[in-house]
Amino acid sequence: MSKILIRGAKVLGGEAQDVLIDGGTIAEVGGDIEAGDATVVDAEGKILLPGLVDLHTHLREPGREDSETVLTGTRAAASGGYTSVFAMANTFPVADTAGVVEQVWRLGREHGYCDVQPIGAVTVGLEGKKLAELGAMHDSAAGVTVFSDDGKCVDDAVIMRRALEYVKAFGGVVAQHAQEPRLTEGAQMNEGVVSAELGLGGWPAVAEESIIARDVLLAEHVGSRVHICHLSTAGSVEIVRWAKSRGIDVTAEVTPHHLLLTDELVRTYDPVYKVNPPLRTERDVMALREALADGTIDIVATDHAPHPHEDKDCEWAAAAMGMVGLETALSVVQRTMVETGLLTWEGVADRMSFAPARIGQADGHGRPVSAGEPANLTLVDPAYRGTVDPAGFASRSRNTPYEGRELPGRVTHTFLRGRATLMDGTLA
Repeated sequence: MSKILIRGAKVLGGEAQDVLIDGGTIAEVGGDIEAGDATVVDAEGKILLPGLVDLHTHLREPGREDSETVLTGTRAAASGGYTSVFAMANTFPVADTAGVVEQVWRLGREHGYCDVQPIGAVTVGLEGKKLAELGAMHDSAAGVTVFSDDGKCVDDAVIMRRALEYVKAFGGVVAQHAQEPRLTEGAQMNEGVVSAELGLGGWPAVAEESIIARDVLLAEHVGSRVHICHLSTAGSVEIVRWAKSRGIDVTAEVTPHHLLLTDELVRTYDPVYKVNPPLRTERDVMALREALADGTIDIVATDHAPHPHEDKDCEWAAAAMGMVGLETALSVVQRTMVETGLLTWEGVADRMSFAPARIGQADGHGRPVSAGEPANLTLVDPAYRGTVDPAGFASRSRNTPYEGRELPGRVTHTFLRGRATLMDGTLA
């Protein structure tokens, strides 16, 4: 593997430095490093971050390859600066056995655009009735540490308690999709002024908040770890903040779209804005940004949810829920958090690399940009401004809510263990 010299990058947004990659490792970080026989990447004015880690990605394979595959999904990830993604379990068949999680893990290793860590289902078939093979999935070649029925809530308190008890034995974590199903029957969007005016079924904030409150108390009782997926309301923020003040081992994520978009967009009836949990109010958006800034919310996770054209190009009620997000996540975070002064680039590195790698136990990822560390890196041009065009996406799906919007920043290079997966904006 050839040497690569990244010349003059602002490491984590700080002073410009050179970074020499030799093989799969960062060999040297400093000023005026001799290039020798290395390939030189001119990084003047660009930000060098550790490779991004997404704790919440839907790769759809096996079973829904019309939406996405491990290959296309990891290509999208590399385009967005990611070197590791955690693949959710709601595939067909469901990733609820050692065999299925190993299949996904091996597909990730074969394609090589980023590391793929499968997330195992909490319950058999995501049906919420019987615990899946948590121990077998953990002991498999995939080494599963995160378990989730995402797409469905583990609404049975006894099942949730048992899952928390089980994963505690090997230091795992249960990632909860917080949605009380009885409170969201027929729900189409956030419950509030807009839903009342449009006559669409409302999705109340309390449906999310009640599950989070229950689960942090269960985690405290058991002494286990719980992670809250795609937190979306101001009330949820306050519950997590309270739980952390008690010392409960809870972490939480927010999606890029919940940091930027509001339920006012549903007035267009464009199904591209239909997502689970739904887009909330401006007040919620501001609370989420503040919580991400102060650390109440630990990470940004994309909830990358690809769908084929026919599942979104239809009437609102029939449309699938979800948005693609891997290729635009960093730009949205730059716009909502960096350009507003809420986070520095060092803070972005924490929320999008260090912290998600720590929560998911992603070995070799979320590491400092320093000599001796794995060369999992992403290079960003923060001065870039461009209009989002999904036709250029690496993802197989195009259901982005940002089409035609101008967003800042552009990932120009991604390195996975020293190998360029993205070079000058082009996939290797």
